[in-house]
Amino acid sequence: MALGDLGQWLGGGTPSKSRSEFWCNGTIPWISPKDMKANRIIDTEDHITPAALGSSPTTMLEAGSVVVVVRSGILRHSLPVAVTRVDATLNQDLKGLRPSPAFVPDYVAYALRRYEDILLQTCSKTGTTVQSVEFPEFLRFQIPVAPLSEQQRIVAAIEEQFTRLDAAVAGLKRTRANLKRYRAAVLAAACSGRLVPTEAELAAREGRGYEPADQLLERILRERQERWEADQLAKMQALGKVATSETWKRKYKQPLRPDHEILPNETLPDGWTWATLGQLAWSVKDGPHYSPKYVEDGIPFISGGNVRPSGVDFKSAKRISPQLHEELSKRCKPELGDMLYTKGGTTGIARVNTYSHEFNVWVHVAVLKLVQSIEPFYLQHTLNAPASHAQAQRYTHGVGNQDLGLTRMVNIVFALPPLSEQVRIVDEVDRRLSVIAELETSLHHALARAERLRQSVLQRAFEGKLVPQDPTDEPAEVLLERIKQERATQPTNGSWGRLRKARGMKPLFELQEVGEQS
Repeated sequence: MALGDLGQWLGGGTPSKSRSEFWCNGTIPWISPKDMKANRIIDTEDHITPAALGSSPTTMLEAGSVVVVVRSGILRHSLPVAVTRVDATLNQDLKGLRPSPAFVPDYVAYALRRYEDILLQTCSKTGTTVQSVEFPEFLRFQIPVAPLSEQQRIVAAIEEQFTRLDAAVAGLKRTRANLKRYRAAVLAAACSGRLVPTEAELAAREGRGYEPADQLLERILRERQERWEADQLAKMQALGKVATSETWKRKYKQPLRPDHEILPNETLPDGWTWATLGQLAWSVKDGPHYSPKYVEDGIPFISGGNVRPSGVDFKSAKRISPQLHEELSKRCKPELGDMLYTKGGTTGIARVNTYSHEFNVWVHVAVLKLVQSIEPFYLQHTLNAPASHAQAQRYTHGVGNQDLGLTRMVNIVFALPPLSEQVRIVDEVDRRLSVIAELETSLHHALARAERLRQSVLQRAFEGKLVPQDPTDEPAEVLLERIKQERATQPTNGSWGRLRKARGMKPLFELQEVGEQS
């Protein structure tokens, strides 16, 4: 049967926002797409007053109506459907169905969810700025209709199956959230000396000496200056210049040491010390501060959203020409072993560059060239740990386009262990994170299976295979024909109310002719 034949379809509207008497202390639920995240509407974020009803195009729907989003960006992949459990009004991006007494509202809603993909494919309006439904085509869409009693049995069976699925999915999501917390706990423990035996403990146990982190840091600072000087000499040679004195070395800027007044209030393990990000990187650059011209096929151009702790997403990255890449590389060229650190959008995500192929970065990604006397993956883990991430958020400034500036980024403070301990920490973190990743993959597959089971339940329901059929049920076509005849002879609210009451359903309204629009 066509959707347009199921009852009366109504549109909605928005009362004037400039008139406070329509909204102030409103008590009537007003449904908009943001309320359509639940299968049943029992309340809404916004409410209007009775004065708005008679002075605006919004429509009142009685409890037991079916509501569908017909205009929203979400229609690119989903068709939100809900059933009202309270009297409510609609905005203009929704359509509401007051179903005929021959249809159980939840049966209609489940049918729309069952055929969601087909509806989106066949009824989507093209060439519009916002995704929308071609409503006349939507009304012509056919769904299978069961006898009224069987509709009620189908709804009960679907909800029984879905209740079990919902419980299983909730458990899977709790486990996924716990894994996320466990990952953060692993990184926090790793970067505070609580994950593996410290180098000081091992040295004492084995009766040997070791290089503590404060000595390592002094060696790092010497190396940092040497790397900077070597880079400056290479640039002068590339320009054909010869250094006749060492005055150019005066341009070297010593990195800021940790500010002891703002250090975290915690005691470091023996052999550890505090360090700043700027002390470990001899060069910190970001990409161009403008949107370059993109090409169909070229060099990957990485934005902040492409950088994740697990790796860089080159597949979804945009592309720039080789000529532009060469030009941009004069300022900032990512190389093997560099640290990529997001500074715009989602700030504070670090990833060591393990890729040998060419790519470039936008302004939202910083490229840090590290000294050799550091385990880069230890730095990656500590920058992704909760303490460093919290600092990155505090240093992120701006209105609208927020950014973690380079000069603020280098002040991030973290705990630095001896080098050999860094290596052991990385091995243990990688082992635990790999287990977490495997569990997350299993959870992802389990959630996907649950969704497939949900669709399978709906498919079986509307193929007549979910519940047994009762030969004594009044056929749907007989009920529809009788309703049509009764409506023609007694078109009053009372008759429709008595008919719905006889069917065990809540009284609603006087039906209009099929397809009539309000």
